[in-house]
Amino acid sequence: WRRRLAAEKTGLYEKEIDNMTVKVRLLLVIGLVCVLVMIINMVRKRQLELKYVLGWLGCDFVLLLFSIFPGLMVGLSNFLGIYAPVNMIFFLGFLFSLILVFTLTVALSRVTARVRRLAQIEALNAYEWEMQKNVDESGKK
Repeated sequence: WRRRLAAEKTGLYEKEIDNMTVKVRLLLVIGLVCVLVMIINMVRKRQLELKYVLGWLGCDFVLLLFSIFPGLMVGLSNFLGIYAPVNMIFFLGFLFSLILVFTLTVALSRVTARVRRLAQIEALNAYEWEMQKNVDESGKK
């Protein structure tokens, strides 16, 4: 926090906000809006389920806010006690990745349990069908 205070006194704090040029910010906004439109279109066409897309939409929205208002990123990094806003972006990316991996692991576990249950039900149905077929054949003889 002492380095941050010194940076604010020397005027380096304002330079951190202005580090991202307007051209880079515009390219980021255009790219993020394109990704947002692509995700919404895939949900609309039912290529992606909404429950798996909500994290991506949230991430896109947060990045869009940081691109439009870079002062928010600096303010959040100050609040969290992170010296450089770039480090905060890496930290948030790592956190998002962990959440995404955990969410996908939970979804995979649920699907695996459902497949196992369906396989067991199918095996029982096949066994009952074979038993019924054997009873029918023995009754005809």
